[in-house]
Amino acid sequence: MAAGRVRGGFNQYGFAVGILMLDTRFPRIVGDMGNAATFDFPVRYHRVAGAGPDLVVRRGAEGLLPAFIEGARQLEREGVGAVTTNCGFLVKFQREMAAAVSVPVFTSSLLLVPLVRRMLAPGRSVGILTVNAATLTPEHLDGAGITRDIPIVVAGLETEKEFTRVLLGDELELDVDAAREEHLRVARRLVTQHPEVGAIVLECTNMPPYAADIQRETGRPVFDIVSLVRMVQRALSAGLPPRPA
Repeated sequence: MAAGRVRGGFNQYGFAVGILMLDTRFPRIVGDMGNAATFDFPVRYHRVAGAGPDLVVRRGAEGLLPAFIEGARQLEREGVGAVTTNCGFLVKFQREMAAAVSVPVFTSSLLLVPLVRRMLAPGRSVGILTVNAATLTPEHLDGAGITRDIPIVVAGLETEKEFTRVLLGDELELDVDAAREEHLRVARRLVTQHPEVGAIVLECTNMPPYAADIQRETGRPVFDIVSLVRMVQRALSAGLPPRPA
């Protein structure tokens, strides 16, 4: 319980991280960052109208930067201590969004790739699992700070039948068991074809429900957006408003 005098200034309190949501309707199971039950602390959501998953992933999020900047500013006005997004492909907007607000912005788990590479021995590479490898471009890698000297191997689930189709098509039903098997199949193929992969980063914010299965299947550390949100929340939680007056 707080003691002494405290200062307010906001309408609601207790959330450190604000999440900019795509404009979707597909199911989000526990573990997905779009399901609030994924976290054992409050988060604040803001839906960005018109930001459909196909537009963001396959069509480069054309024309959406102003809406995401305004969403970040709205979350900042509501009192969050940091802002993230729920699509890793929005990392192409990392610089612009970070410059637009005064709180930290982390648009994607891909920001972890340079850190993960530093953890690995020479000769090791970072595996990236993505919802759609064909449209993960140098622009996205540059936004994440993934320079050419960082060895990466990218594998996409667009080769499969369920997960990418449901997400990018924004469909109402997802076969979770089929999606899990697709993740395991692609991850298994990744480390079989590239045994030098020392760790895996999940680009897609809908992939964390399958992270533990991928760890067990590959024997590699697996990093994702949910673990990054938890790290940022811990960095902010003790300084949340209301603060001492």
